[in-house]
Amino acid sequence: MFLGDIIQNKKINNILQKMNNEDFDGMILTQINNIKYLSNYSPTSFAICIIKEDPVILTSQMDKELANKTSSLKVEEFKSFSDIVKLLKKEKFKKIAIESSLPVNIYKKIEGKWDLEIKDFLETERMIKSSDEIDKINKAVAISHKSFKELNILEKREKGTNEWEVAYELGYLMRKNGAQEESFETIVATGSNSSLPHARCENKKLETPILMDWGCKFDGYCSDTSRTIVYSEKQEKIFNIVLEAHDKAIDYIKPGIKVCEVDEIARSIIAEYGYVDNFIHSTGHSLGLDVHEKPTISKKDETILEKNMIITIEPGIYLEGEFGVRIEDMVKVANKGEIMGNLPYKI
Repeated sequence: MFLGDIIQNKKINNILQKMNNEDFDGMILTQINNIKYLSNYSPTSFAICIIKEDPVILTSQMDKELANKTSSLKVEEFKSFSDIVKLLKKEKFKKIAIESSLPVNIYKKIEGKWDLEIKDFLETERMIKSSDEIDKINKAVAISHKSFKELNILEKREKGTNEWEVAYELGYLMRKNGAQEESFETIVATGSNSSLPHARCENKKLETPILMDWGCKFDGYCSDTSRTIVYSEKQEKIFNIVLEAHDKAIDYIKPGIKVCEVDEIARSIIAEYGYVDNFIHSTGHSLGLDVHEKPTISKKDETILEKNMIITIEPGIYLEGEFGVRIEDMVKVANKGEIMGNLPYKI
């Protein structure tokens, strides 16, 4: 048996144990990355996975070849939902777990016949990364940071390059360096647009400051980094406050700490300087196959940090109509918080 198969079997067994502990007969999955997580098959069209003692993935005819080549789970062709219903009846399921993301139209096709209950078995299982997953995330981080350095953003500004050109070139460089795609749409927010946390690139020359948020995927696993290049004295002042919040939050990270406490550390630093109302999002999030996973590093999330969780720390201050500053790194939870990569903060 290959190492990959052993890892996949362990994941399946962990989910089965969670199901057994709560007397579930089976679980239905359609979310692409949940299916990939358990099987290594990443659907390109509709697929449904039924978790039981002998799990099976039913996929469309046009995706069956790919599934047969990559899936560690048994694959059958999906023909109709009546076949799914017959399978569930054959298994004599009574209590079935479903994802919170299960599409309503699928839910309606199976409701009324079984006791269906939303459970986060996959989301909680995915919080702790295996060594293989951490290796892939490290590779994604290395590619994204190498590509950013090759981009040479300071030179781009001197040449009068515009925002969307910068985003496009960074995406190209990440692919050239081994990424399969971006983790999300690259943010290049300059001038007053930098006060918008999720600003979209515009067809305009780079202004100051320059806030960039980017990442890439390696074998499905995401990276996520933000840097802000500042120019004025006021921008430098805000930058230093954000960096202090970033550093203190990471220093606080260790197993056994609630993520809301990490958020409070970052938020309290920014509050000391009078800018807490300008910190308008959470301090971070977990990531892996999805760029946003459970937990969220926020004041309402009481998830306890454990070893081999991967989270982001990304405090920011946004002055409406003026500018914004965000600094973000990915952090592995070990005996303490370990920053992934070594990209400088001041560019």
